[in-house]
Amino acid sequence: MNLLLAEVAQATQRLADAGVPSPRNDAEELAAFVHGVKRGELHSVKDSDFDARYWEVIARREQREPLQHITGRAYFRYLELQVGPGVFVPRPETESVVGWAIDAVRAMDVVEPCIVDLCTGSGAIALALAQEVPRSRVHAVELSEDALVWTRKNVAGSRVDLRQGNALDAFRDLDGQVDLVISNPPYIPLTEWEYVAPEARDYDPELALFSGEDGLDLIRGLERTAHRLLRPGGVVVVEHADTQGGQVPWIFTEERGWADAADHPDLNNRPRFATARKALP
Repeated sequence: MNLLLAEVAQATQRLADAGVPSPRNDAEELAAFVHGVKRGELHSVKDSDFDARYWEVIARREQREPLQHITGRAYFRYLELQVGPGVFVPRPETESVVGWAIDAVRAMDVVEPCIVDLCTGSGAIALALAQEVPRSRVHAVELSEDALVWTRKNVAGSRVDLRQGNALDAFRDLDGQVDLVISNPPYIPLTEWEYVAPEARDYDPELALFSGEDGLDLIRGLERTAHRLLRPGGVVVVEHADTQGGQVPWIFTEERGWADAADHPDLNNRPRFATARKALP
């Protein structure tokens, strides 16, 4: 074992003691980041090349600063995104939401499907859809100027139409023309603040986390936005907390012009997102 791997073992224990959920992964990621190698190449770093700055970043992670803030990058499906203070860090569970959306769009058999991402944050969802549905027309909106600093970096050079604004009244020019509306909105109840992981509570923007007493305030508003934007037969996909399974589909009722409202599990088999289809006239 070389010096770096020995230090990674010590760092793993320190992160575990600090309550970091994935200590080994994070210790290795930070070692690779500091030393400019891939995780699989840590064994190749010479003892003489060990960089003591490794312990500086480990100390930051011990304080529960997000790994992605330290490295400045987040991975989402096939993307590497730039992230930092002011923008919500994309989570792995959202990848299954996007996967379902991609399958749904492909099943529509529309030549150039129109897609809208509400509350885009880092742009992860919009960029993944643009990349994996090659002829799609993807539009995204974000309210926060702090988040948009990062969104603009990520969408630069892509074909994503990025706008600043409130998701509830965005894209009036697309009313009735959209094939898919997708969103990972804030959905944590204000009453759950103390139970939120420090990485999210202390570093993610509150605007991207909390939405009223039951966490569903914005989703209720987005239901009307999605209905306005979608063509008849178009689909909405909304992420929610695993504790909200069963609640969100009831927002997309037949009385409000929806059909086939349903909940779907993530890879851990927890309720993760709801879908509905705009009813045909």
